[in-house]
Amino acid sequence: MKHLMLFAAISIGLWGCTNTADKVNKENIDLVNKYIQSVENMDFEGMGNYLADDYMGMGPSYGDTIYKKEAVENWKANVANLYKKIHYNRSKSAAVYIADGDNKGNWVGNWAELAIEYQNGGNVTLWANTNYLIENGKIIRSITFYNEADALRQLGYKIVAPAATE
Repeated sequence: MKHLMLFAAISIGLWGCTNTADKVNKENIDLVNKYIQSVENMDFEGMGNYLADDYMGMGPSYGDTIYKKEAVENWKANVANLYKKIHYNRSKSAAVYIADGDNKGNWVGNWAELAIEYQNGGNVTLWANTNYLIENGKIIRSITFYNEADALRQLGYKIVAPAATE
């Protein structure tokens, strides 16, 4: 009987922890999906509302770093001068908790096929991965990866090795 009571107590404790973790993961995925919707809708106020005040975005290239105010202003400038439409096709997100180290916290990874239509008529389809660190119901960090050379190739740019230009 003692073992049955101990087993029941452990089961309830594990069930409670699992439900809490599942709830946090769902909330975090919902937050990222709302942020993505605001990107697709070009809703700059919405974008800013989902980013923490100390937000830092990195990528797609090494050394590319942007902060909240600049991120929202950059989106506004890109929509005014560059993008006509951005759509996340086949977008999938997954949540994970990293328990220790420099990247400790609740993360949501999003993988998507992005369809970008430019104001000049150009179109690009690319695979993109963005990982979002969530704290207190806000996106505090994002790390984005996609093949910039492929996007430029689809727009008609040619990449020439320096030795070939001599």
